[in-house]
Amino acid sequence: MAEIVLGLGTSHSPLLSVPDELWGEYAERDRRNPFLHRTSDGKHVTYEELLETADPQIKKELTADVYKRRHQANQAGIERVAEALYKADPDVLIMFGDDQNEMFSMDAMPATAVFWSDTVPYATRIPKDEDEPLKALYDTYGGPRRDDYPVDAELGLHLVESLSEQGQYVMHVRQFMEGKVMSHAFGFVWRRLMKGRKTIPVVPVHINTYFPPNQPTPAHCYEFGQKVRNAINDWKKGTRVAVLASGGFSHFTVDEEIDRQVIKHLEDHDADGIRNLPLERLQAGTSEIRNWLIVSGLVEDKDFNLYDYVPCYRSLAGSGCAMTFGEWS
Repeated sequence: MAEIVLGLGTSHSPLLSVPDELWGEYAERDRRNPFLHRTSDGKHVTYEELLETADPQIKKELTADVYKRRHQANQAGIERVAEALYKADPDVLIMFGDDQNEMFSMDAMPATAVFWSDTVPYATRIPKDEDEPLKALYDTYGGPRRDDYPVDAELGLHLVESLSEQGQYVMHVRQFMEGKVMSHAFGFVWRRLMKGRKTIPVVPVHINTYFPPNQPTPAHCYEFGQKVRNAINDWKKGTRVAVLASGGFSHFTVDEEIDRQVIKHLEDHDADGIRNLPLERLQAGTSEIRNWLIVSGLVEDKDFNLYDYVPCYRSLAGSGCAMTFGEWS
């Protein structure tokens, strides 16, 4: 029987992979970001509307010293997740992440999908001309080169079959369409967590966190995780399995209230609290919290240990990304 040895969660924002000196570039981009939402009710707003209701105290977060301190905390969080992963020494890593028009499109977006080809491709997206100062990000990720990463195809197929038997029908993917590559949610794991280390075979599981109308509810996410655990427990091979949530917490508007609420639910094993999280607060990048909810259901017998929560504001309007790192063990 397979054994679940560890659960992990990590943010995957570009801010994690660029020098803190470039955070101001992202603040300028936020002025034209179409995915800004008000934290109180999740309403879609413009940058100017967000600025009108922002807490003036945010100004204290927008200094070079704070940026550097937050950046250092983020790098320590990434390293701690990587160290825990390799200390556990799993045979396979099942990753839960979302896609943003890399593998799928908003015109054809499955709620969930399991990839079970022998390898999957990943290449960092090349920046547009106006993003020239951000090329450090692409250097950190290894440039725009394409790499093929190993997949435990047998376990992937087993997940698809077992989930179907449990009434959880998922899309399965064996071959990529021409010009398509895996989402950066998974690329972050290969290019940052596994960088310079042994490449662990994976099973990537896509969750549509971002795009209506078929985003899984928090309750569905928790139940999905439980069914994935059932599938792993039914796997006859003695495989050591680690599971990982990639993404979140709140962005592109920092929402510390909902972030800390979710963290408390994870720490308290509060399944009802997780199931009843307000959908209107899980918008845009904040929606990626769903990946953590899945892992929490999958490893509900393990305790959650928060490594760090790092709210990274980058504009007076409160835009930015709250980074979170932790493990279930």
